[in-house]
Amino acid sequence: MARVYVSSVINAPASRVWERIRDFNGLPKWHPLIRESRIEDALPADKVGCIRNFRLQNGDLIRERLLGLSDYDLFCTYEILESPMPLEDYVATLRLTPVTDGDRCFGEWSAEFACDADKESDLVGTIGGDVFQAGFDALKRRFSG
Repeated sequence: MARVYVSSVINAPASRVWERIRDFNGLPKWHPLIRESRIEDALPADKVGCIRNFRLQNGDLIRERLLGLSDYDLFCTYEILESPMPLEDYVATLRLTPVTDGDRCFGEWSAEFACDADKESDLVGTIGGDVFQAGFDALKRRFSG
């Protein structure tokens, strides 16, 4: 299994950042890679089992299912159901932890997935940099002022 792990410190309280990212259908509001998103079957965006169907800025379609969401522990876990990326069994978790020194938060985004060995390095780099770090960078910009 390939693994990706990215972490970052965001200069805002965890509760404020969580308000922004907890909406499983809200990626276009904060992630620069995402153009549009909808929850299939008109389910609530915080219902475990709901499926988000979204398009990247380049038009690619991705479908993901919400596997877990906790307002207490500030995390969401999801799996990819459909993607143009050559991978399988993708499960990721995005988690926030309060940093009391300065009222900031520590963000962690991790994923595990299966793929061909010759694709692993590229996929780990793309997911870690273009998806996870790009999301954290956008959140840092949003909460910087």
